[in-house]
Amino acid sequence: MDAQYFAEKTAEISRRIDGFLGDGLKLFVGSSFQTHSIPLLHIITSISKEIPVYFIDTGFHFPETLIYRDQIAELFGIEVINTRSVVCKSLQCDGDGNLYFASDPDHCCYLNKIQPLEPILIEKDVWINGIRADQSAQRKAMKPVIEGPFNTLRYHPMLHWTNKDIFYYRKLHNLPPHPLEEKGYLSIGCEPCTRKADPSGGERQGRWFGMKKTECGLHTDLVAKK
Repeated sequence: MDAQYFAEKTAEISRRIDGFLGDGLKLFVGSSFQTHSIPLLHIITSISKEIPVYFIDTGFHFPETLIYRDQIAELFGIEVINTRSVVCKSLQCDGDGNLYFASDPDHCCYLNKIQPLEPILIEKDVWINGIRADQSAQRKAMKPVIEGPFNTLRYHPMLHWTNKDIFYYRKLHNLPPHPLEEKGYLSIGCEPCTRKADPSGGERQGRWFGMKKTECGLHTDLVAKK
């Protein structure tokens, strides 16, 4: 995988972005600021630094993720817009006083990820996000462009990139990894629901370990219902 290989892949993304902008659509990028998120941000900000970048600050992220977010923002010369839940943490508890991430993780994700993103989707036309088909069965069923909620489009420019593509793109452009990656965290979400992963179990094996849950709802609930 050389520079020409990636030039062809990024040229297609650039053509799609230029098409959206040429149609007068309002775009935004959502990023979780994990190692595998950074090639997308690098590509999009190379095309235009005018496309806003949003980070859903759940209040449960690893401190290392917040440090990494700020490091990448400075490296790319971008301003990251943080969006947060309007429901304070003291109200995110069940009847027994347990925070929802322990007793009802789906509701926790709803309050801290889905709800904060909805006002942005209402204002924008195209949500650019970095899901890949090789990450889960749910994501494998996606297409590069699909309908989203509130009359939006979801654009998945990295859908057919592989983990190997991500690795070599980062190497080509000398993009730094998330600081927890070297400690065995391959997919990093909120601290209470993320653990080190066994590489043989897949990239997202450490997310919601022991729960019947594989997605936070961003890529299941925030899809146009047929």
